[in-house]
Amino acid sequence: MSVANPRRWWALVVLAAAQFMVIMDTSIIGVALPEMQKDLGFSQGELQWVFNAYVIAFGGLLLLGGRLSDLLGARKIFTTGWVVLIAGSVVAAAAQTAWVEVAGRAVQGVGGALIAPSAMTLLMMLFAHDPKELGKAMALYGAAAPAGGTAGVFLGGVFTEWLSWPWIFIIYVPIGVATLAATKVLPAVGSRRGAVDVLGAAAVTAGLALAVFAVVRAPEAGWASTGTVLQLAGAAALLALFFVVQKTVREPLMPLGIWRVPRLGSANLAMTLLGAAWIPMWYFLNLYLQQVLGYGAFASGAALLPMTGLLMIFMTVITARLMAKFGAKPLIGGGLLVLAAGLLWLSAVEPTGTFVVDVLPASLVAALGMSLAYIPAMMAAMSGAPREQAGLASGIVNTTYQVGSALGLAALTAVATSQGAGELGNLPALTDGFSAAFVWAAAIAAVGGVVTLLVMRSDKAATAATQQVAAASGARGEKTGVQGPGGLQ
Repeated sequence: MSVANPRRWWALVVLAAAQFMVIMDTSIIGVALPEMQKDLGFSQGELQWVFNAYVIAFGGLLLLGGRLSDLLGARKIFTTGWVVLIAGSVVAAAAQTAWVEVAGRAVQGVGGALIAPSAMTLLMMLFAHDPKELGKAMALYGAAAPAGGTAGVFLGGVFTEWLSWPWIFIIYVPIGVATLAATKVLPAVGSRRGAVDVLGAAAVTAGLALAVFAVVRAPEAGWASTGTVLQLAGAAALLALFFVVQKTVREPLMPLGIWRVPRLGSANLAMTLLGAAWIPMWYFLNLYLQQVLGYGAFASGAALLPMTGLLMIFMTVITARLMAKFGAKPLIGGGLLVLAAGLLWLSAVEPTGTFVVDVLPASLVAALGMSLAYIPAMMAAMSGAPREQAGLASGIVNTTYQVGSALGLAALTAVATSQGAGELGNLPALTDGFSAAFVWAAAIAAVGGVVTLLVMRSDKAATAATQQVAAASGARGEKTGVQGPGGLQ
């Protein structure tokens, strides 16, 4: 039996703080977007790059971060990730042009992709000696995600309203320095031999970035234009190269045999569509509140707190208990359909609307759907995997959520722009554009719900494992220790 690390609970504080900050890094952006647009000269269509630059780098490099953590040592990669995140934050805060801002956000995403998997590895190392302690540690670590999302919404409004938007990035510098100083409580891990699939990581990240770029530019250049066709073809070629590399290299980032795990494919499809529906909803809701209803940054952030509060309550307390009773499949499918209903309700927003009538009830329904579907989809993807592949399954499902988020936001930004959302100051046109985005997001969520209910296998062993974990978590009112949704933003 392994000996317990005497500083493990102090180490957990550092790791939970890292989880809190990585999630807050996505949520803190939303309410600051209109001010950043004014100061940096983003067009309405280009503004989504402030979010997607982070998501593409984070999602595209997440598996590479996990591999580097295994080979070079988790503490070393955790520390490196914070150095990179601090550097990206400095660039983003000091940016005077739109594309310097985008570059800073991408660097932040690289840092997050190193921090998240190495933090989970360290947590497992610290508490693997005792399953009861591991359960408590995972619950505390997991609860940091919705807490970070909620704090980001509030602090984003506070900093933007009473200081200035660069402060949403400046805050990471002192916190990052303090975290680096505290890493001495983390266990040192030696390196080991092994290959790093740099080509695979580069191919999937570049392919995703090129696909998003093509979709963003398509409304202006034309969907059938030579440039758009070549860009989409290039993105497809890069993503195909990634799968070829995974099949041929000795130590791939994503061994393709993992897809034989029961329900992994259907759970990842659900997560992709969940991200593609949820993230655009959050993005356009922020813009509707500020650009149509005229809310300031703080008021906009406060208006979104009921959603994040509901998410936090359900994801930390209620969803696990529902899973213990019903299993993952009905919650994933039903949650996506509830999300679709909330989005369809949001599509009825008016240029002269109000928060209480047009936003609050519909947003709470959407948040309920998200909170029902997210954790069950994560657990469905992981529950059928062998113990030695659980980390890989978790990394894949987190990656597909980020990929769905990036592509969904790019596509629905194109839809919204084509329907009038690019006409700043024209409230009816802006509202029409945002409404169209909500309608299409609802369609994506509805397809995800129906497909999940029709396609996801009811694997008895995986379902039993999922319900056992959920029952243990629900009995203590705890959240499962999975990466929180970047969509708490």
